[in-house]
Amino acid sequence: MITARNRRTALTAAAGVLGGVLAVTALGGTSSAATGGNATDPGAGTAAHPTSQAQVDQTPAPQAGKATAQDVSDARITITPPQGSHGVGINDPVSVTVSDGKLSKVTMTALATGAEVRGTLSADGTSWKPDGPLKRATKYQISAEADDAKGRSATANATITTVSPANDFIGHLSPANGSTVGVGMPVTVDFGKAVGTQAAKAAVESEIQVSSSSGQQVVGHWLNDHRLDFRPQNYWKPGSTVTVKLDRQGVEKVVTFKIGRSQISTVDARTKQMTVVRNGKTIKTIPISSGSDEHPTYNGRMVISEKFRQVHMNGATVGLTEKDGKPSYDIKAVPHAMRLTDSGTFIHGNYWGADSVFGKVNTSHGCVGLKDARGGGDSSTPAAWFFDNSMVGDLVIVKNSVDKTKLSPDNGLSDWNMPWSQWVAGSATH
Repeated sequence: MITARNRRTALTAAAGVLGGVLAVTALGGTSSAATGGNATDPGAGTAAHPTSQAQVDQTPAPQAGKATAQDVSDARITITPPQGSHGVGINDPVSVTVSDGKLSKVTMTALATGAEVRGTLSADGTSWKPDGPLKRATKYQISAEADDAKGRSATANATITTVSPANDFIGHLSPANGSTVGVGMPVTVDFGKAVGTQAAKAAVESEIQVSSSSGQQVVGHWLNDHRLDFRPQNYWKPGSTVTVKLDRQGVEKVVTFKIGRSQISTVDARTKQMTVVRNGKTIKTIPISSGSDEHPTYNGRMVISEKFRQVHMNGATVGLTEKDGKPSYDIKAVPHAMRLTDSGTFIHGNYWGADSVFGKVNTSHGCVGLKDARGGGDSSTPAAWFFDNSMVGDLVIVKNSVDKTKLSPDNGLSDWNMPWSQWVAGSATH
């Protein structure tokens, strides 16, 4: 088996078991960029947030699109249980299967520790399963690749969480301890087990205190039964330090991270320009191409949650296919890609579009495209500059798109689209 890139950078820091009731593991969210990645997992589509609109990769120019369609793999990978499954039994059947192809790489990794789960590939190469039971209260990333009879590759990813012991709540915390992030980065705790009642939410929330050296008031909000986020009314103050204290029955764990400089980039879908403002001053204006009228980009405030120097994007993973069932696009190495939503919105490099597209025409399936070179090796391109000058936690604001869909706050790190009064009302302790 060959290790694939995790959807989020897994760290070994663990916040510990607090009195046997609340355990929190520090996960990714650092400002370091991954060198590769894959956006073809169900989490990049509507499966992660069924009520959210899927916004995905920019489509190639028509000529490139035709050539690309001919290279699409016939292999179809299925991961069981599917993306986002919670409460998976440690002995439940977990498997990866493929039709019309053979598996070439499968990995299953515990996100908190990076430990790889041993597994066995079937003799005919069509299925894979772990060799033994899984660990309780653990979030796993499964990554798979397969080739069809013509050697064309397909990929798939899924994140699942195993069942917690009775009366335990397991939370995965981001950003990571010791990291430096942008001013828009919320504190996020994802629970492997649903926290269903208001009393339970209040008990769990009371065990987590978030404060800032800036003195800003920080309030938690339950986005759903599995996710509790914390943020101030306005963006974090640049240069401040945020402290997360986890306290249960006298056992305390402290996680801290720093806020870097302020960078807020505004994409105007009407003028097709992006203005990058750092610490209150405009430092660059970049021509862009955003979503077409048929597939418009979300309006609203989004936060960069992941960075990939290259990422594989496939339209079929978010339900975008042609009449013949082939993906609307399948681009194996999209350069300088940064995730803005869980449903698949990225801001990324585009090497297949003509120069006349950027700043002139909106052509994508919902992403924001910047001019780039194939392979991303030209540091002089707008996409390379923006990638190198951005960090996880930076804000990207889109305005004047024709899209009328309200961006859900739990779609990625889109917390800032919720008014403060509504945010406070979603706390179980206020």
